[in-house]
Amino acid sequence: MKKYIILTGLTISLLSCKNNQTIKEVESSPNILLIIADDMGKDALAGFKEGEVKPHIPNIDAIRKKGVNFTNFWTYPTCSPTRASMITGKYGYRTGVRWANQKLSENEILLQKYINDHTNNSYATAVIGKWHVSGYDATINPETFGIDYYEGIFIGSVKDYYNWPLSNNGKQSISNEYTSKKFTNLASHWIQKQDKPWFMWLAYNAPHTPFHIPPAEMHSQGNLPTYKEGVDPTPYFMASIEAMDYQIGQLLSSLSEEEKENTLIIFMGDNGTEPLVTQAPYASNQVKRSLYQGGINMPLFVSGKGVERKGTDNNLITSTDMFATIAEIAGVEIDEINDSKSFKSLFSEKKSIRKYQYSEMKNEKNDAWTISNGTYKLIVFANGIEEMYNLINDPYEKNNILNANLNTIERRSKEALETELLRIRH
Repeated sequence: MKKYIILTGLTISLLSCKNNQTIKEVESSPNILLIIADDMGKDALAGFKEGEVKPHIPNIDAIRKKGVNFTNFWTYPTCSPTRASMITGKYGYRTGVRWANQKLSENEILLQKYINDHTNNSYATAVIGKWHVSGYDATINPETFGIDYYEGIFIGSVKDYYNWPLSNNGKQSISNEYTSKKFTNLASHWIQKQDKPWFMWLAYNAPHTPFHIPPAEMHSQGNLPTYKEGVDPTPYFMASIEAMDYQIGQLLSSLSEEEKENTLIIFMGDNGTEPLVTQAPYASNQVKRSLYQGGINMPLFVSGKGVERKGTDNNLITSTDMFATIAEIAGVEIDEINDSKSFKSLFSEKKSIRKYQYSEMKNEKNDAWTISNGTYKLIVFANGIEEMYNLINDPYEKNNILNANLNTIERRSKEALETELLRIRH
């Protein structure tokens, strides 16, 4: 972050205590780098026991090892509702975004604007990469919501990583640069221009389909042939993750040491792995587009400025909690708002944040909700079907305990989950 301070005697005499305090707060505020991976569950990352084939990702691994790995982080089963919940701090049934391609209302106050409304406009804000919360309405982009700068993919995916529509604050063009590289360069260039603390929402579209071959220098999967249906897609999927990791390394290397020391990094997955590349113990119908753990229990790593702990934390966290947490990191005095609870305190100490976590989905086929207390998880479908799992004994949801008579503890747990579910949704 560039800093320019020019003081004259007259300027100094006119500065009030309040202004001095504002300057100090701005100078000490951390930069915030939020990195979102697309369709990448725990089975595709080191640090988790799920999955046998792992990519070579030294930069993402470093973020995990240097900070906190939150192992009980819940999102939504698809892209749009996860992002909408993060940026509003609200559950999908409140915003109307419960599935991919659904549109967020222009009346919503988004995280970036909320931060600047409560910190005297102290942060520069940008969204680079995948947006995907405005449906197909290109007139509603991040600028509409008060975000300073946007450039990336407006909708959910691209047909070709090397030939794709680039949106720049509502203007469309075609880019022939590999998406992960393009997003990294855009992020780096924007950051270098800032003269105050910044909040970068960097949403890669990798490793979302289509399966493809990234530039050779960015991956270790060897000389891959052009992908065709029927070929094992796993090496292509891993190559895409490795290319994203390579670009994350490029971005971090572009920061000065001072900038890096003052930057907090959040890395996360938005929803479960694509079924075609899902690995055991997850079943292919229990990952992306499902409310099972493989679809919503995603990677979340936090490291850098202000993170004093290392290792794993099993607190219950939901994607809505990103709103209050990032706002508090930015200096807003906030613990809870809407459906969002800040977990910033977990960067330095162990404590309990939530008693329950919630997720949901609604598309043309399914309407369902799920809630968990960390031990028991209840899934309720609108058609009346219910499932319940003991996540301690059965973490991959193979045994629906509602198929047998519940014992006293199970019955009381189900009643408590139903009560909380009713409270949340009403």
